[in-house]
Parts: sequence; structure tokens; C-alpha cells
Amino acid sequence: MDTRPPELQTMPLGLYDLVTYAILGAGFALLAYTVWSATSRDEVGVRYRPAVHAGTCIGAVAALSYLLLFRDWDAGFTLSGDEHVPEEGARSTLATRYVDWTVTVPLLTVELLAVCSVAGARARTLRATTMTAAALMILTGHLGSQVADQGRSTTALVAWGLVSTVFYGYLYVALIGAVRASMPTMGREAAVSLRNATIVLLGSFGVYPLVYSVPVFLDVTPAWFAGMQVAYSAADVLAKVGFGVLVHKVAELRTAEDVAAGEDTHPEPVWISHVRHSTAVQPPQRPQ
Repeated sequence: MDTRPPELQTMPLGLYDLVTYAILGAGFALLAYTVWSATSRDEVGVRYRPAVHAGTCIGAVAALSYLLLFRDWDAGFTLSGDEHVPEEGARSTLATRYVDWTVTVPLLTVELLAVCSVAGARARTLRATTMTAAALMILTGHLGSQVADQGRSTTALVAWGLVSTVFYGYLYVALIGAVRASMPTMGREAAVSLRNATIVLLGSFGVYPLVYSVPVFLDVTPAWFAGMQVAYSAADVLAKVGFGVLVHKVAELRTAEDVAAGEDTHPEPVWISHVRHSTAVQPPQRPQ
């Protein structure tokens, strides 16, 4: 059995190129999402705009991390014949992902809660606890996969993985509770979109512990390692881009509902999938 960390694998040409394709594809998708999110912020009312701001920050941080990831991947291997031989710098490829997740996963909880109906002290408490749990979930996973015995200890992987799972479980309970409490307060279309966004987020979260546990049960071959990198990249796009687009739709629908109910104004009509959901309502002018 190969006792080296999984990221120090000698990679055949085809598998190396597959991982490169996954990294670059995810990075470009995240960059495109960042630009779209930043330029569409005015489509959403002020009440739900923190969700758009969180999504833009998530996309920007993730796109930058994928740029660094590609740099690490490209510089961490040397081509020798028909194989790419790893150097010690290749270890930083996984560490870069964990740094990304430490920032973006807590922000994903902020993005979701920003379109829920939880308010006041409860909203502040829930936001603080879910962000803390998300950060601790990533940190403890990083300890097991990279820090403890340089990622070679199966016992550390399992032990820290179980600790990480505790925080993971709390996130599920807290976020599902907030979503279930919010759905009756909004229209059916917004509620369905919020439900779908939650399924996408929590479903994509489930990919990470599955990939994390691969070294516990298997000797990580180059093929397995390439599959792990592709899975991480795909899950990142799903959790950040797919989820972000759905949350943006919820924010637009809720903006339209608030305008229709006379609870808010919005300076331009709200269009979703070429269907007008509200007309432009200008705020009242102050007397001169």
C-alpha cells in the first residue's frame, strides 16, 4: 500500500489532464457567476440584497482559490515520460481547497438565511451559530485530512471526521428548520425555489464527506485521486453557482411579492424567465 498522502500521486497524462480540466472549468464557472451576481444586484430589493452580496463574495473567493489551485497543480508536478511526478508543493492543492471552504461555506449559510423569514435576535443568533458551525466543520476536517500525521493516519481521518460530522449535522438541522419556518410566509413559487435551493446546498454538502472518507476504506490510486478532485470541483460549482442562482430567484420572487403587497418599492419591474412578476414602483418623492 502506498503510504504517501493521496495528493502526492504520480499521475498518468490522461488523469492529470482530467483534473486540470475540472479545475479550470470550475474556476471559469465561478468567475462567470461572480460577474453575473455583481451585475444583477439591482434586480433584487434592498431587503434581500445581502443574499446577492454574499453570493458575489462567495464566487469571487472561490474563483480566486481556483486560480491558486491551478497554479499549485501546474507547478506541483513534473512531466517525466508519460507521467506527471509530484513534488512536495503538490500537497498545497488540497490545503487551498480547505482555505476556500473555510471562507465560503459560512457565507453559504448567510446567503440562504438572507432570503428566509427569520428576523431580529433569532436571525442574528442563527446566523452566528451556523457560520461558526460551518467554519468548525471545515477546520476539523482539515485537521484530519492534512494536519494529523500529515494526512497519513486513518485513525485521525476517522476521529476528526466524526467531530466534523457533529457540526455538519447541526447545519442540517438549523438550516432546514429556518427554511421550513419561512416557507409558509411566502408565495408558492418562492417557497418551491427556496426548497430546491436548500436541497441543492445540503445535497452538495453531502459530496464532501463521501470524498473525505475514500482514504479510510480504499488505497487511493491515481484514478481514485483524480475522481476525488473532479468530485470536489463539481460539488463546488453546484453548491456555489447552482445554489446561488436559485437563491437569486427566491430573492427576486420575494421582492415582487413585497411590491405587490405594498410593503416595499422597487425602481424597475421584476422579470423571471421572461415573465413579469411586478411593475416598477418608485419611492415617494420628498417635498422640496
